[in-house]
Amino acid sequence: MGQFDLVSNLFSLTIATMFASGIFFFLAQRQVAPAYRVGVIVSGIVVFIAGYHYYRIWESWGAAYALEAGNYVATGTPFNEAYRYADWLITVPLLLVELVAVLGLAKMVAGPMLRNLTVASFAMILLGYPGEISSIAGTRWLFWFLAMIPFLYILYVLFVQLGKAIESESGEVASLFKRARAVIAVSWWVYPIAFVLPMIGLSGAVGEVGLQVGYSIADLIAKAFYGVVIYQIAKAKSDADGYQPA
Repeated sequence: MGQFDLVSNLFSLTIATMFASGIFFFLAQRQVAPAYRVGVIVSGIVVFIAGYHYYRIWESWGAAYALEAGNYVATGTPFNEAYRYADWLITVPLLLVELVAVLGLAKMVAGPMLRNLTVASFAMILLGYPGEISSIAGTRWLFWFLAMIPFLYILYVLFVQLGKAIESESGEVASLFKRARAVIAVSWWVYPIAFVLPMIGLSGAVGEVGLQVGYSIADLIAKAFYGVVIYQIAKAKSDADGYQPA
């Protein structure tokens, strides 16, 4: 019973956090210069999309289990993990758009970079899903390995290619960019780690709870908290440019 409630309550917390942060981002975008506003608006879009999908995930979780004699048992209705992957397929590319948008790179640099990052993020999510829904350890390991290839490429772009652009920024802005990049790197590593929990002996209820808790915490950090850092970057760059909100 405690395990079911832990996951259910975490889903509820995530829903509230996503929608609340979305309202903040949509209102706060007026405080930054138009050149950096897109990144903040995209932050709001990301958390609203995530909030919707987490509501569907929460509903599916409640339908998959029922309380009988003081314990939750499976109802026979499968828990729909596809909602989570549908969310990532949309939001993961947008998270990368946020960072590139507030950098203010030239179009000839930002365009190809966003294209490559988008393709890599799609590949990462699509390759991970077949392993997620498989109960065969060998299949899960295969698709985990394949999904790690675009994942590592994305980290390469963030820490090598974007690192060069960050070096040209002022002290405070550069520090915030590095923080945003670190949030992505640290939170995104939770996903492949949580993915392998069932393959290293944490199966059954413990493995499922660990998976859902890990994914939810990572999403909170990678979307809501990350969005706050994106706003801080946009605000710092706006202040540096001398922008005054109306």
